[in-house]
Amino acid sequence: MGDTKILPGSRHRSPLKRPIWIILMVSFVSLFLVCAYIYPPNSDVACYVFSSRGCKVLTDWLPPPKRELTDEEIISRVVVRDILDTPPVESKNPKIAFMFLTPGSLPFEKLWDMFFRGNEGRFSVYIHASKEKPVHVSPYFLNREIHSSPVTWGAFSMVDAERRLLAYALKDPDNQHFVLLSDSCIPLHNFDYVYNYLMHANMSFIDCFVDPGPHGNGRYSTRMLPEVEEKDFRKGAQWFTKRRQHALLVMADSLYYSRFRDYCRPFADGKNCIADEHYLPTFFNLVDPGGIANWSVTRVDWSERKWHPKSYRAQDVTEIAFSLNLWNGHMKLEVIFNGNFGQYSFSC
Repeated sequence: MGDTKILPGSRHRSPLKRPIWIILMVSFVSLFLVCAYIYPPNSDVACYVFSSRGCKVLTDWLPPPKRELTDEEIISRVVVRDILDTPPVESKNPKIAFMFLTPGSLPFEKLWDMFFRGNEGRFSVYIHASKEKPVHVSPYFLNREIHSSPVTWGAFSMVDAERRLLAYALKDPDNQHFVLLSDSCIPLHNFDYVYNYLMHANMSFIDCFVDPGPHGNGRYSTRMLPEVEEKDFRKGAQWFTKRRQHALLVMADSLYYSRFRDYCRPFADGKNCIADEHYLPTFFNLVDPGGIANWSVTRVDWSERKWHPKSYRAQDVTEIAFSLNLWNGHMKLEVIFNGNFGQYSFSC
């Protein structure tokens, strides 16, 4: 016993103390933030309890509450969903509708005649002549004028003319793709190339991008709220090619059409909003952003950053190729460079 060591007994450990006060504090803050999000404070006094900067410090980092849709938005979304979910009608003779927006005669009608020749039954032609009845030199253009109204550059009448062309072209169930062109546009490839390129595309080629400058988002009007927010406002070139489903969407739209008709026009609210550059890009960005390419297959040179595309006089034209561009009655020559045009099918 004398040599036996007595081991100390196990020490009694007190139960682990949990930081209850931290858990309570986190729960209280979480509950407060949820309440502040659902029931935002309406008085400055309530806001200043938590910050000397008032309510703005909360709204800066809290996610914006979802607003309730207007009746018009609900109707619009139902129509859009049904059109996009309806399978396209199969046509035994699918055609491309070439829609010409022009003040009068088409200076490149002979060139288009060569483009169309031998492809009868694969295309349709529609002409919106806003100033005078065109004189035709090609049988493909005879008696293809639709009911037209005066069109003013930059005014909403340009959008109305585009929709009028679409309406007439949609009357033919065989028209499956729709191309908007001006009197100064020419094809850059042969008919087979253009036909196969567009017919096998699973999207519409509509130019659409964010322009934060004065000629982009600077044209936005808050009077378009709540349906059109500035973050959704887009810009793009006027010239498009679109699938039949998207053409039907444009015809069915009244909500966004009315907002741009009323609040996107020259010198409205002190801004020079050009509807044909903003209506379709913004509309498709809102209703079917994944269904468009966000670029156009029509080449237009805006490098001079002026109100109208770059034009050239006779001395600027090389022997490669050229096109004729009429503007305000003055004849000019526009260079069309030969070679690899990549994504482009037309040039204006």
